[in-house]
Amino acid sequence: MDFDLPDEHRMIRDTVREFCEEEIEPIAWDIEEEHRFPAEIFDELADLDMMGVPVSEEYGGLGGDQLMYATVTEELGRVSGSIGLSYAAHVSLASKPIELFGTEAQKEEWLRPLAEGEYLGSWALTEPESGSDASDMDTMAERDGDEWVLNGTKQFITNATVAGSVLVKAVTDPEAGYDGISTFIVDPEADDGFEVTTEWDKMGLNASPTCEIKLTDCRIPEDRLLGEEGDGWEQTKKTLDGGRISIAALSTGLAQGAYESAKSYATEREQFGQPISRFDAIRNKLVDMHRKTERARLLTHRAASKYDNGESVTRESALAKLDASEAAREVAEDAVQTLGGYGYTTDFAPQRFFRDAKLMEIGEGTSEIQHLVIGREIGL
Repeated sequence: MDFDLPDEHRMIRDTVREFCEEEIEPIAWDIEEEHRFPAEIFDELADLDMMGVPVSEEYGGLGGDQLMYATVTEELGRVSGSIGLSYAAHVSLASKPIELFGTEAQKEEWLRPLAEGEYLGSWALTEPESGSDASDMDTMAERDGDEWVLNGTKQFITNATVAGSVLVKAVTDPEAGYDGISTFIVDPEADDGFEVTTEWDKMGLNASPTCEIKLTDCRIPEDRLLGEEGDGWEQTKKTLDGGRISIAALSTGLAQGAYESAKSYATEREQFGQPISRFDAIRNKLVDMHRKTERARLLTHRAASKYDNGESVTRESALAKLDASEAAREVAEDAVQTLGGYGYTTDFAPQRFFRDAKLMEIGEGTSEIQHLVIGREIGL
């Protein structure tokens, strides 16, 4: 069993890390304070061929694997949770389903521009009343000749204001339960009846847009159905297996960034004639932060490696997501505590990591849902 990253993955990691430190870290706080989506950063990531890391080269991607994609996502999260979140939603939720379930024509028309970074993508599953029961949806899609007509509201949708395509889940057969849900490709610019009604101010991650969208008699051609009618829920479950790995990777990055901030401060800050890192209380806290981050990374890499081997990863991805998201919050909280009063100010990064980390325990399945998934997987 080899715990080291392959050479190609380390090269990609080092390239992205250098980019993050030079281009993202200097503006990470400013974009949060301004609630500004940094489009220029994603243009530069496209120039680095990073917008379609796990997408086949045939459709404009880098042709990497899930482990490589997780590595990139972690590096982004290490300096900016917002950029990491928008990136993960673009790749895992908006791009990979088209590669996995789309026709050749759909891949050429919709996947290629996503993988090449021409624009970002979005994925619309959650609804205002659905909560953790994402299958309980009111958005409807009805056939009308050679078109589909969509009506409904979607909530907490990442990237909706900046997306060139949105994958929308809708009910096509109300009597069929899970088998009555389908997936549609919607063009926010060209399709009448698509509207972003709210962009939320949030506790953190405010440089990544989170939106409510409304579909009112939104007409799309019949060839925008992704896969077969009724395949939407099975597609969702497969998508979330990969998506949870990406959130685990993003969470690991947040934990790493918080740990590094705390360690740097503790080795420089002196009290009673020595760095505070030499006091048991602070040293032990830093060791625990390091331990939790390393554990989260190992679980994430294991899930990604199994995914790349074609194995079922429902349990592994849920374990990684559950552990890493909780580790991110715990490590970030300890980083704030390590800095004391300074940790509570916006002049230092730990408070930003702390606020950003909380969403990791909520998005793409709450921690409570991960317990449910894991329980089922182990026969409980």
